[in-house]
Amino acid sequence: MVFVQFPAVANDTPIITYQERFIPVIAKNGMVASQERMATEVGVEIMRQGGNAVDAAVAVGFALAVTLPQAGNLAGGGFMMVHLAEENKTIAIDYRELAPRAAHKDVYLDAAGQVDQDRLRFSHQSAGVPGTVAGMVHALEKYGTMELRQVIAPAIRLAEQGFDMPYWLEISLGSRQERLQKDPAAGAAFFHENGRVYAMGERFRQPDLAWSLKQIRDHGRDGFYKGAIADKIVANMEKNNGLITRVDLANYKVVERTPIRGTYKGYEIATMPPPSSGGIHLVQMLNMLEGDNLKGLGHNSAASLHLLIESMRQAYADRSKYLGDPDFFDVPMAELTDKAYAQKLRAMIPADRARTSAEVAPALGPKYESPDTTHYSVMDSAGNVVSNTYTLNYSYGSGIMVPGAGFLLNNEMDDFSAKPGVPNGFGLVGGKANAVEAGKRPLSSMTPTIVFKDGKALLATGSPGGSTIITVVFQTILNMIEFDMNIAAATFAPRLHHQWLPDKTFVEQGVSADTLAILKAMGHNIDAGKRTLGSTQSITRKDGFFYGASDSRRLGALTRGY
Repeated sequence: MVFVQFPAVANDTPIITYQERFIPVIAKNGMVASQERMATEVGVEIMRQGGNAVDAAVAVGFALAVTLPQAGNLAGGGFMMVHLAEENKTIAIDYRELAPRAAHKDVYLDAAGQVDQDRLRFSHQSAGVPGTVAGMVHALEKYGTMELRQVIAPAIRLAEQGFDMPYWLEISLGSRQERLQKDPAAGAAFFHENGRVYAMGERFRQPDLAWSLKQIRDHGRDGFYKGAIADKIVANMEKNNGLITRVDLANYKVVERTPIRGTYKGYEIATMPPPSSGGIHLVQMLNMLEGDNLKGLGHNSAASLHLLIESMRQAYADRSKYLGDPDFFDVPMAELTDKAYAQKLRAMIPADRARTSAEVAPALGPKYESPDTTHYSVMDSAGNVVSNTYTLNYSYGSGIMVPGAGFLLNNEMDDFSAKPGVPNGFGLVGGKANAVEAGKRPLSSMTPTIVFKDGKALLATGSPGGSTIITVVFQTILNMIEFDMNIAAATFAPRLHHQWLPDKTFVEQGVSADTLAILKAMGHNIDAGKRTLGSTQSITRKDGFFYGASDSRRLGALTRGY
């Protein structure tokens, strides 16, 4: 990656270039990038108090449960990549939700053998056993330096004392008002007694959520999985024909896994392994294009975008067949990330025309995609790095809140293949590898990633966006290390996405009409300018300085250092 120093100054001055239109946030001691301003400030506050990147990341995770309720959570799950500089060790922490013991492959089929979408997505049965609290506590106890009561204190303060309703949250709650008010607890927590949406600037407090956070503060992991919170979850499940039991909660386990590793033109990639599909297919796509001179073809030129689209098409076709929970299914990780396999796939891409997805596999139609996972990145002065993505699945999960506890349930069971060949809520198709089984973790697209150069962590990045997450991270990395962009320019550049099924390329505004015309002439089915893709939260480090960028595609995001 090339940095241009302007003007010429001493070595203790940040390296930036004013040749680019987008300039990153710059800091010397540490940095946090998240999708919500107050949570970012919490992370910086923790590092100022002497905490490391893990302490800050856990504090941000709990804070987002308060300030970003559509995706931040206590009853969801996710993945955390941690790099410890002193030990030169990178760990993949899997705190993904689990299918309850009562789940089985036909649990969401109706009497006619068809998938009951309401039961799968918007009922108490749609919730997997939550992993977030266990994951945060696990990371803190093993790799942090502070006590749980220290890092959770800002979240408790935000829930108990409240905060002024930001415009983006007013709009978000208003857009989901009908669904949220179907649940009495959610309606009471998020709206006035008369049902009115909180207006921008009004004080918004969450006393029930503050109570739950205090239970965790005082009793640790057991405060959620065995104590008074567990009592409320189980009572709510029993009353509403849910699947989660007290045994399910008590038996939840966090798993540390070996990261997926790859290389691209002298850079090393460390990313999340299954049950995330993101890491495997990120490395697979980078491998497919490593031999191409994308920079010579031109950023977002028709020639380079053609190669990106076709590599995406192939990766998502493989995803549908080979990816699932590795504790239940033998995922061919080594084979999918093998460079020789990638060269074979690259040789199948025509230079002058688009393939149809029917040439790769049968095609099915699109489904709705929720964008409301959330990602954040943290780097500290010692070189420690956290890249974390977690979610409730849909925006506000199932829309069901545990009464008296103040948090929403996830609807992650929709991330399983409820029936082979039937797309999930993100339009993704799967089969046996991702079938519903008790104790199994559903397949995910979340792709928290750390990139290294010469053995040192260079970049932490990730994104929300459902099935688009993998391709968003892919393009962000390419923009930086292939096209020499600073992290702000890499973040704000227009993106595209193809996921094999539907056979359609989604393209953001900003790609030229001439380029799109060439792609269409090659046979690509282009859907242009109707949506944005992802919301990366990224930090890079170079010569002692941190450079960060929060994606402008979402309101409220903030990168801050100190």
